[in-house]
Amino acid sequence: MAGNYYLVQCTDCDNEQVVFGKASSVVNCAVCGTTLATPTGGKADIRGEVVDTVERRTTEA
Repeated sequence: MAGNYYLVQCTDCDNEQVVFGKASSVVNCAVCGTTLATPTGGKADIRGEVVDTVERRTTEA
């Protein structure tokens, strides 16, 4: 897998949202609009609290 997904909690409204660890654009909270992650050219700068790492789903053939 090329990158991880993280469950990030917004510092303003406590909304939890999944964010890609290598986001290539600014990620805002879906509820209040606070910036949760900004791109840096590699790993994103995550500004909220990382609650959990979201595992990749596997599909059975």
